[in-house]
Amino acid sequence: MSFDYKRLIKFEHNVGEKEAKVRMMVGAALLLISLFTAKILLLLAGLILVATGYTGWCPVLSGFNKSTLETDTSEEKPSGT
Repeated sequence: MSFDYKRLIKFEHNVGEKEAKVRMMVGAALLLISLFTAKILLLLAGLILVATGYTGWCPVLSGFNKSTLETDTSEEKPSGT
């Protein structure tokens, strides 16, 4: 698995709706915890998670050519009977 730096420039959406919600909630929790504990690493992690959840683009997923977007499964498969 190689990291593709050129894909980072494209800014294509690669974070699915469910993962974006989870990233936003966990990021908000980390931001809240960082206010009370004064930990810079928690603050940075929370900011990154909120930003990637809000924009729908993650540079790490993009670099590894991965995506968590849901595929369109609206087509019904014919049953065997």
